[in-house]
Amino acid sequence: MSKISFNNALPMVDLKGQYRHIQDEVLNGIKDTLENTQFINGQVVKTFAASLEQYLDVKHVIPCGNGTDALQIALMSLGLSAGDEVITTPFTFVATAEVIALLNLKPVFVDVVPGTYLMDVSKIEKAITPRTRCVIPVHLFGQCVDMESLMDICQKHDIRIVEDNAQAIGAEVKMRSGQTHKSGTMGDIGTTSFFPSKNLGCYGDGGAIFTNDDELARLMRMIVNHGSSKKYYHDVIGVNSRLDSLQAVVLNAKLPYLDQYNKARLEVAQFYNKAFAELDQVQTPVFTDWSTHVFHQYTLTVPADKRDAMMEFLKERGVSSAIYYPVPLHLQKGYAASGFQVGDFPVAEELSARVISLPIHTEMNADKLEYISQTVIEFFNS
Repeated sequence: MSKISFNNALPMVDLKGQYRHIQDEVLNGIKDTLENTQFINGQVVKTFAASLEQYLDVKHVIPCGNGTDALQIALMSLGLSAGDEVITTPFTFVATAEVIALLNLKPVFVDVVPGTYLMDVSKIEKAITPRTRCVIPVHLFGQCVDMESLMDICQKHDIRIVEDNAQAIGAEVKMRSGQTHKSGTMGDIGTTSFFPSKNLGCYGDGGAIFTNDDELARLMRMIVNHGSSKKYYHDVIGVNSRLDSLQAVVLNAKLPYLDQYNKARLEVAQFYNKAFAELDQVQTPVFTDWSTHVFHQYTLTVPADKRDAMMEFLKERGVSSAIYYPVPLHLQKGYAASGFQVGDFPVAEELSARVISLPIHTEMNADKLEYISQTVIEFFNS
């Protein structure tokens, strides 16, 4: 196969190409903000929050500084005490466990399902103790955890749910009743990140918190603003975490296209799935029965002894790739004091040795997809 001519590189994301379609709206919005000088909590932030509430069909959206802050603020609002336990997955970005530790809570992990990479809900009840107060399901790579089963368990044990929805905004979960809900709106609180590479991303840091609970919303609105609802009066311990008005401009421009963006990502994934269907050594993503998939990442499972060689092969031919995540959280040095050992969560450990993600974004065309897929096929057939 000849070397690629797309500037000799196919990136994981193409934010520049996406920007070209919305640049007039973005630039006009930035100009308006510079002229009205409402840089903090301006009207554009309020407009975005209201638009996202309507899109998600949720009562309250509280914008904040980033997705990590969103998780921390959510946990701060629940009245947890030092040493309380929070169940989550070891196969995710560190922020999920990081905020648990920062608040002097105890992270408790349950393993994941091999094909979907999602938290194995069937293992949660065995992990519950008298100190368990919360579960953080991570809707990983664009697909949702089995929320209805999780909600049944948590209701039975009086445990709160904070959805980590940083990678699945716009995905939908179908309940047994036939009702559907947007990801991040089913637990007590949902959180998301607007990091630039997300399906709905800004041009810096940004995040948001969702809830249908009026009291939690009131409390979290104070927490994001130094614990204050009235200037210089601080009713609770808070933080400083606000969505920048210039970032809200970008998000307002992108939100009307979110479903279109997610549809484009799904079409890329379907192309890949079809192309790799005959590769015995490659496991393509598995779809659940209950959730749509918005493909924040397109992640394959390949033989561990071939992954590094595959990455190098792709790199030599101008195709980017990435590993999400090379070390599960329970084996990270920062969490060594928790006493986790190799073998505690074997599925997560095996996935960390075998997963590899390919480029997926809204600006991919048939030529790029054909080249990437044929490069992967060439590697496994060589």
